[in-house]
Amino acid sequence: MNELPTLPDPAVSGASAPGGADPSAAPSKPAPSSSEPTLLATLQQPKVLLVGVAVLALLLAGQTWSSHRQLGKLRQEMALRLQKGDTINGETNNLARQVQESSRELQAKVTVLESRQQESQSQQLALEQLYQDLSKNRDEWALTEIEQVLSTASQQLQLAGNVPGALIALQNADRSLSRSDKPQFITIRRAIAKDTEKLKALPNVDSVGVALRLDNVIAQIDTLPMLSDEKPTLPAAPERKPRKPVLDKNGKPVPVAAAEPESTPWLQSLQGAWTGWSTEMWTDVRQLIRVRSVDHPDALMVSPSQAYFMRENLKLRLLNARMALLSRNETAFRADLAAAQEALVKYYDTRTRATQSVQALLRQVQSSNLAIEMPTLSDSLNAVRNYKAKP
Repeated sequence: MNELPTLPDPAVSGASAPGGADPSAAPSKPAPSSSEPTLLATLQQPKVLLVGVAVLALLLAGQTWSSHRQLGKLRQEMALRLQKGDTINGETNNLARQVQESSRELQAKVTVLESRQQESQSQQLALEQLYQDLSKNRDEWALTEIEQVLSTASQQLQLAGNVPGALIALQNADRSLSRSDKPQFITIRRAIAKDTEKLKALPNVDSVGVALRLDNVIAQIDTLPMLSDEKPTLPAAPERKPRKPVLDKNGKPVPVAAAEPESTPWLQSLQGAWTGWSTEMWTDVRQLIRVRSVDHPDALMVSPSQAYFMRENLKLRLLNARMALLSRNETAFRADLAAAQEALVKYYDTRTRATQSVQALLRQVQSSNLAIEMPTLSDSLNAVRNYKAKP
C-alpha cells in the first residue's frame, strides 16, 4: 500500500524560523496541549489506519455484494423479460406468419375475384351487345314478318277482295307491335289503325253467301231436265187460286154451305169419282201427246253424250263465275252468269220447278254488287319500310 504523507510538526517549523516570529505573518494559534492528541496524529496511527482500511474494505465489500446482488436480480429480470420477449416475438412471428398467409390467401382470392369480375364484366358487355343485337334482329325479323303479312293481305285485298283476311292481318300486325312496347312503333301502329278504319268503312259484300248459292246451283245441274230428254218432265202444276167468297146483299160473306145448294151423298161420291177419272185421263193424254213451242229446234236434237258435255260446260261456266266473284272481276262474273242463263233458256226445260228455282238463284246472284273499289294498305307498308330504312 502507498504510505500516507506526513505533515511537518508546527513546533519544529516554528523553532526553525530565524529571529523568532515573523511580524508580517498572522498570529499563530496557541498550540494544543500534549495531553490532547490531534485528529491527524490519531489518524496517522497504524491501528487506526488499519481499522479505517478494514471498515472501508467492509463497506466496499458490502457495496460490491449489494451491487452484485442487484446486478443478479437485474440479470434475472432481464433474462425473464428477454424470455418473455422471445415468447412474445415467437407468437408475434407466428401471428405475422399467419397474417401473411391469410393476406396471401386473401390476395389470391382477391385476384381470383378480380379476374372473375373482369370475366363477368366482359360477359355482361358481351351479353348486352348480344341482347342489343338480338333485340335489333328481333325487331327487324318482326318488321320483316309484318311487312310480308301486310303485302300478302294487300295482294289478296286487290285480287280477291278479302276484306276479313286483310283486317285479321292488320290486327295481328298491331298486336305484334304492341308486345314490343316501343315508342318508335307508334307511327307504324297509327298507319295500321288508319288502314283498319278504311277497311271497316267499306260496304259489306257477302261473297261467301254468293259463292254458296253458286255451289247450290252447280249441285242441281245434273238433275235439271233438258228439252232433248226422252221422257220430259211434266210442267209444274198451276197453283190453285183461293175461291172467292160469296157475298150477300149487305156485302157480308155467305158460308159455303149456305151458298151452294145442298147435295145428296151419292151425288157427291159420283162427282168425286168423275173428277178423279177425268183428271187421270187428262194426265194420260198429256203424257201421250204433248205440244211444246221451242225457240231453238236444235236443242231437241241433242244426243245423250252431247247432253253430258253441255251439263259439264254449264258447270264450268258457273265455276268461272265463282272464281270471278272471288277475284272481284265483275265483268267476267256477269258474263259467265249471263251465258249460264242463256244456256238454261236454250237447252233446259224452263217450265219445271227445278229449272225455275235455279234461274231464281242465278238472278239473286246477278243482283249482287261487286263494283267496290278496294283500298290499299300502302300507308302501313310505307310506314314499315320507312322504319326499316332508318340507320
